[in-house]
Amino acid sequence: MVKKAAFYTLGCKVNQVDTEEIKEDFLRRGYQEVGFNEVADVYVINTCTVTHVSDKKARAVIRRASRRNPLATIVVTGCLAQAAPQQIEAIPGVSLVVDNRSKNSIPQLIEGSISKADAANNETIQPVLYSHRHERTRAFIKIQDGCHSFCSYCIVPYTRGAVRSKKPEHVKDELGRLVELGYREIVLTGIHSGLYGYDLRDIDLAGLLKYLLQQVRGDYRLRLSSIEPLEVTPVLLELAASHDRICRHFHIPLQSGSNAVLKAMNRRYDRDYYGELILDISRRIPGVGLSADVMVGFPGERDADFQDTYDLLKQLPMLDLHVFKYSRRDGTPAALMPGQVAEEIKQQRSQVLLELAISKRAEAVQKQQGQVIEVLVEQQAGSHTYSGLSDNYITVKWESPEDLRGELVPVRISGQEQGVALGSLQP
Repeated sequence: MVKKAAFYTLGCKVNQVDTEEIKEDFLRRGYQEVGFNEVADVYVINTCTVTHVSDKKARAVIRRASRRNPLATIVVTGCLAQAAPQQIEAIPGVSLVVDNRSKNSIPQLIEGSISKADAANNETIQPVLYSHRHERTRAFIKIQDGCHSFCSYCIVPYTRGAVRSKKPEHVKDELGRLVELGYREIVLTGIHSGLYGYDLRDIDLAGLLKYLLQQVRGDYRLRLSSIEPLEVTPVLLELAASHDRICRHFHIPLQSGSNAVLKAMNRRYDRDYYGELILDISRRIPGVGLSADVMVGFPGERDADFQDTYDLLKQLPMLDLHVFKYSRRDGTPAALMPGQVAEEIKQQRSQVLLELAISKRAEAVQKQQGQVIEVLVEQQAGSHTYSGLSDNYITVKWESPEDLRGELVPVRISGQEQGVALGSLQP
């Protein structure tokens, strides 16, 4: 009888890639994938611990799996499993807790063909050559793992370990396979993507992009995931400006527009550096989409500090803002800092920035009026309506009698509706 496996992912894009890799290993071993709400023999839950909300969701998902099939093997991995393994082990129904460095050995650990000690000794990021397309229209390649920045609020360096980069030839092999499988957009992602190559010789992120563009032919485009401000180099920008296979989109975390708060966060740049960087990118790459992570309520953040953040973002040509409320994480320096901000103040500040984000997106989409942009067709939004993502990270909708999901198509922008661009398919 074929065994059934179900998977659930919480958290970042890297976690999503990790789950896809784990899933591929199960499928190669003859398992059948089923939905997480169905009865399965094995449930794999890949957790996040960036916020208290993430922790709460993880525990709820574990209990849901246990209720669905009390006899199932329930495996919990990811950052919460790394940070609080004993807490997870104490939840009824949990069969196995696997740390981040061992998560790619989960099927072997279940079968007993490898020990936890042996699984944890694997320091390299192994390539994954997928056997088939997965449900998403975009594919992801994890090019690196780990972080050594130690921002004062962040638990990730403690749960993900030191920086480890995937060998460029392995990234090339994965990209080639994904293009063969028909993917038209591939996202290069990592915990700290801008540090790609830190542990390798004679290569960095820009060098990797050059290598991939030279080695892998085909009809595809590459998108970069989040890159820290100090790692956006002139060479990287020149490459993005001169190659249409590289998406015109940069997600560059800001976190705060207050120099005092940035210093307390251990962020190593100031508001002027960030502002000048964003303006430089917008000058170099016409039509570029620029987005940022912004945190409100960091310990000691005063009204004046928040106003600095608002004022900086208001004057910059941003497409989108990902707004987060500070979440206290035990084991980080910020957890012990005085001046913890009340939840109601965090909520108020968050709402102000979310409203700014709406207006910023509308402004950015308005500038695309009349432009023809390349869109990845992602989903059907009506009987003859489709939506997708442009290379500069704008959601676009249009009417079409033809189902072209998964393909890259040209769309002329003619209007917008609540921040979504409206357009028409071009021949």
